[in-house]
Amino acid sequence: MKDVNVGICGLGTVGGGTFNVLERNAKLIAGRAGCRIQVSRVASRRHRSDIQLGNIPFSTDIYDVVQDPDVDVVVELIGGYDAARELVLAAIAEGKHVVTANKAMIAVHGNEIFEAAKEKNVIVAYEAGVAGGIPIIKSIREGLAANRVNWLAGIINGTGNYILTEMRAGRDFEEVLKEAQDLGYAEADPTFDVEGVDAAHKLTIMASAAFGVPLQFERAYTEGIGSLTPYDISHAEALGYRVKHLGIARAREEGLELRVHPTLVPVNHMIAKVDGVLNAIVVDGDAVGQTMYTGPGAGDEATASAVIADIIDVARSVSCGSNQRVPYLGFDTDSIVDHQILPMDEIRSAYYLRIQAYDRPGVLAKVASILSEHGINIESIMQKESELHDGRIPVIILTHTVQERQINQAIAQMESLPDVEGKVVRIRAENFV
Repeated sequence: MKDVNVGICGLGTVGGGTFNVLERNAKLIAGRAGCRIQVSRVASRRHRSDIQLGNIPFSTDIYDVVQDPDVDVVVELIGGYDAARELVLAAIAEGKHVVTANKAMIAVHGNEIFEAAKEKNVIVAYEAGVAGGIPIIKSIREGLAANRVNWLAGIINGTGNYILTEMRAGRDFEEVLKEAQDLGYAEADPTFDVEGVDAAHKLTIMASAAFGVPLQFERAYTEGIGSLTPYDISHAEALGYRVKHLGIARAREEGLELRVHPTLVPVNHMIAKVDGVLNAIVVDGDAVGQTMYTGPGAGDEATASAVIADIIDVARSVSCGSNQRVPYLGFDTDSIVDHQILPMDEIRSAYYLRIQAYDRPGVLAKVASILSEHGINIESIMQKESELHDGRIPVIILTHTVQERQINQAIAQMESLPDVEGKVVRIRAENFV
């Protein structure tokens, strides 16, 4: 049985999990790969005393892995943008295959990396970069390869999902965020999680694999969850919706929607029921309909599961000397089309609106008139007399699906009314049909 040698760069949470699972399940993995997969070198900024490397060479210079002639596959687990990009490009230049869990690097530098890999005829695999242990990239690229994908939507950041789950009990955002940090779900600097940047990285990658477009992270619309309140979350529930922080990509004749933002989802839809730190992605294909993939989106061995699945795929190719490759983004290069990413003004959605209005005769009529003027139909309206305070009362409106440009114009006009105080709260809503 042939040996395939793996060099691991980065021995943090995922790197440690990858090493441990490779060692623990070595015989099982060899049986599935058709070859022995051996860790032949490890490099990391610091050694971990809890991981027994035995006789495996260890260094603090990650380029020792790249330059080792015995290493067949470089596993990049250092994270970040620039240093990881340089490491991966150096590995490709050496003719080595690459496995990475780095969604930020792939989303931002993936087009360049894949072009370099194509020229050297090496594999760059990145399953672990999206949704941890959920095999969503394989599912889109391979399992759903016969389908024209109409849209996909995902809870692709566990920290945000945990926060919104806890806020349903009436807890404030800041309180739950602090708890998430104490539990290790959120980083000390949680910006990428709560502002949607992490989800936008992952959405960019999934959309490219689903729709055959270049990676275009810079064009993704990103909106976080920091401004959400328990009040709006509970009133959305009263209307039959649950608030989730979703990444959404939808194909339309005019172009592609690519957006991350808080979203109202019908409570009976399967993705609305995914709580806590779990991730979930729904893909709508023309042949199969809606399928959902759910599981842990992070964690040492959950993410290692996806890393090693990619290592096995690469090892199978190496061990049999095959030149066959699954296209990096699921489409042959000649089939990649640079579809327009639609600006947010042109996306279509339903909307939850909360208007802080003075309790005066005719206010509702003025609001309804503005919505009608902009071609916006009202699905439901909610106003509770018990919430009257200091002469002001919240008015909750749920609209039918319209173009965002229409709702922006209507909101601006409503905010200019003397009977409306402050900004109108707006949350997009999706029925996923």
